[in-house]
Amino acid sequence: MSIRFIPLKGVSAAALALTLVACGSMAPDYQRPVAPVASTFPDATAGSANATAATAIEWRQFFTDTRLKQLVALALENNRDLRLAVLNIEQARAQYDIRRADQWPTVNAGLSGSRLPTTAGGISSTYTAGLLVTAYEIDLFGRIRSLSDAALAQYLATEEARKSVQISLVAAVATSYLALQGDEELLRVTQETLLTREASQRLTKLRFDNGASSQIDVRQAESLLESARVALAQVTRQRALDENALALLLGQALPTRLAADRPITAPALLPELAAGLPSDLLTRRPDIRQAEQQLIAANANIGAARAAFFPRITLTGSVGSASSELSGLFKAGSGGWSFAPQLLQPVFDAGRNQANLKLAQVGRDIATAQYERAIQTAFREVADALAGRATLGAQLHAQEALVRAEQDRYKLADLRYRNGVASYLDALDAQRSLFAAQQALVQVQVQYQQNLVTLYRVLGGGWSPESPTN
Repeated sequence: MSIRFIPLKGVSAAALALTLVACGSMAPDYQRPVAPVASTFPDATAGSANATAATAIEWRQFFTDTRLKQLVALALENNRDLRLAVLNIEQARAQYDIRRADQWPTVNAGLSGSRLPTTAGGISSTYTAGLLVTAYEIDLFGRIRSLSDAALAQYLATEEARKSVQISLVAAVATSYLALQGDEELLRVTQETLLTREASQRLTKLRFDNGASSQIDVRQAESLLESARVALAQVTRQRALDENALALLLGQALPTRLAADRPITAPALLPELAAGLPSDLLTRRPDIRQAEQQLIAANANIGAARAAFFPRITLTGSVGSASSELSGLFKAGSGGWSFAPQLLQPVFDAGRNQANLKLAQVGRDIATAQYERAIQTAFREVADALAGRATLGAQLHAQEALVRAEQDRYKLADLRYRNGVASYLDALDAQRSLFAAQQALVQVQVQYQQNLVTLYRVLGGGWSPESPTN
């Protein structure tokens, strides 16, 4: 279609048409859904009255182990999941910029020429140069604005997703580090048990050679020794697996020196945390804020789908110079402009617009369910961590008492056996029970400290704006 140039005196009318603004969005008013959880957490009173909110404590302050702080810093710098989350933010930001740019006309500079045969047998030439605006949509019913609002909400959701990834990463590194400390302690206990059982096996064999013990005692001692070797192989393998898991979180090989500042058996020095109310999670947990931004985006998409039922006005225009000769461009009297508005009203689309509106409404319902599920999941995670805080401390004290009792029992049983007062079966059973109690103690110690880390994570702790990836 050729462009007809009109004298420049009408350019004010074209400029006025291009400055029309949108009259608003047809998206439903956003209403935050009511949190589908109880008003308080169970076991929320188990903490100290002087406890602090997890979000008020940065991970550098929460963790006291210097080596752990170094590992967390390495993970924040090199972890690929966190790096991917940052790139997703950049992608969403670019998408939002594209949508926001749609609200404004795109102005291009153009130069064109055409030569057509005339009825008189000659050739008609037309050359044009100037600024062009092509198919600029006047957003009277807020379609473009709704799409821009949806893109903005998606961008904000990726920001929250990045924070959630960092919080999870910090907690995962700490949890893996504590598991590795537990492996080291189990390895130490197993090696000590192996030495004890080797000595016991040698003594039993010596007693058998001198007729003071039976062959079954020798076989029982050998069985106990081999079970310790089996346990040693298992713990060694588990330590290797936990090292591999930690290396994946760090995004690099483990530092050569990984000795902890404090052994896993030392009392935990992590700060007391205040659970607060479930409603606090709506602002503390980035994963919940992410789900809400996705709900806001779905709500905005309904506005865009509704606007599709109404007329769409587009403007195409240009201003510049036109001449029948290329050398005549930009000479006096060659200026002109064109203005070609277009209005399109949907008449028949085989139900496409109605289906798009239904799709947007179902998308909002899905986003609502996902938002409510995020709240319920967060509530359950906090409740589980609080249950661990309320019980693991008592379990740890009881397990420590059990280990002390089993140590005394083993000493007495071994003494009675060496003096011929009791059978080797009593000493064997005491030795086996002591090893099992020591293993259980290490596991409870790890669980107790890992639960404190979990509580810190589920309450929204672990985010630091000064992280290397920011």
